[in-house]
Amino acid sequence: MTSEAPPYPHAQQGDEPGDLKQRFRTELRAERARRTARQNLIAGEGVAHVVQTIPAVQHARTVAAYVARPGEPPTGPLIEALAAAGVRVLLPVLGEGLSRRWALFTGSDELVVRAPGRPPEPPGPELEAHAVAEADVVVVPALAVDTSGARLGQGAGWYDRVLPLVRPDALTVAVVFTHEVYDALTHPLPTQPHDRGVQAVATPQYWLPLDQAAEVSSAGPA
Repeated sequence: MTSEAPPYPHAQQGDEPGDLKQRFRTELRAERARRTARQNLIAGEGVAHVVQTIPAVQHARTVAAYVARPGEPPTGPLIEALAAAGVRVLLPVLGEGLSRRWALFTGSDELVVRAPGRPPEPPGPELEAHAVAEADVVVVPALAVDTSGARLGQGAGWYDRVLPLVRPDALTVAVVFTHEVYDALTHPLPTQPHDRGVQAVATPQYWLPLDQAAEVSSAGPA
């Protein structure tokens, strides 16, 4: 899917469950840290373009998204574009521990950073965890995705707890950089029983349905 060779660490003798996933995270985060601000700016524009070409997004009344952290593919342009198109956008509000709440996006200038290391959040009012069931599309962060739908998250498990609350007919889409999509036949991502997969992946260059064999479906800015 790209000429770049993504990192692919292998299991080692004596590994505990999750050790291999942590090595993936370390290497993928290091790669992301080498990206320039301009590269990320272009990636954010690409993600916004590509996600809006997904048919489920084009017909969605409510989309649950997220504000990207530094190093992640930027989602600001996507959130702004969805809101400008009249889509109701839900964003996470992170409470204590792994509490799961949401709030409506009402404008980028109203987002607030509630604590160091946390992404900007809407000011409220807060909605309960099950508000995500109102979403027709749920856009989630990831460090990598493979073509079977396996998703490697940051390790906190927040979205592994959110995804079971998503409506069965809603589309779940992970956002990654292009080289972070792995072929599940040759380079599957490590998984554990609690992991929740996704139905599609979007990159700055294309989106791909993961619940069936498919070609690259849309091209966006490099």
